[in-house]
Amino acid sequence: MVLSAASSFPPPEVPPDPGFPPRPGWPQPPEVPPRPGYPPPAVPSRLGAPTPPARLWPDRSSWPGQVYERLFERRIVLAHGELDDEAATSLCAQLLMLDAERYEPIRLEMQGLTAELAAALTVMGVLDVLRVPVHAYAGGQVSGPALGVLASAAERRAYPNAVFVLSEPRLGFEGSAASLRSHEEQVRTMLDALYLRLASVTGREVDEIRADARRGRYLTVDEAIAYGLIQEQATAR
Repeated sequence: MVLSAASSFPPPEVPPDPGFPPRPGWPQPPEVPPRPGYPPPAVPSRLGAPTPPARLWPDRSSWPGQVYERLFERRIVLAHGELDDEAATSLCAQLLMLDAERYEPIRLEMQGLTAELAAALTVMGVLDVLRVPVHAYAGGQVSGPALGVLASAAERRAYPNAVFVLSEPRLGFEGSAASLRSHEEQVRTMLDALYLRLASVTGREVDEIRADARRGRYLTVDEAIAYGLIQEQATAR
């Protein structure tokens, strides 16, 4: 009997097409068990890979403005850092707006405040013409012409950590000798207005205020009360 090549060798096995069930009678490839401690890999469906869970973080970029707005609604104005001309304009606008709304006190929070001489005098002038009383609360280090803003408030209190520094403002001018003399006269006039305000509030002589500012006198809360700069220490209510 003669055997043909086709009858002596079995036909080759053809693996099933992916995504289709195997034909009956065809052998199946052995399953590979997953490694211990490792989950089996996720098989994406035909609709696409599974979407991972998303973590949403709140947008905190605008929180300072929201806090200041809520404080403003409660008639609380915050002044901190360097009080220059731009900051003085903004502070005066807030004070004037609250003054025009209704007759209730305004709380002025002065936190670590320093000020340029002209800017401080601008705020002092607005505080003098407000109809409503202003209650000032000082915290951190309040120094230089910013003390004039504090002295212009009807009520003056300080937090236990407050420090007050009587000091002359730092100034710099450029120009001809005539312009420098003009600037010196202008600064002298503005300093006199500042020291007169501090003297009227504390009950001290202008020369004493000027001498303390030249040597940079520091005052704690208790010393500031004895000096006459503030009336009392702020307490919980």
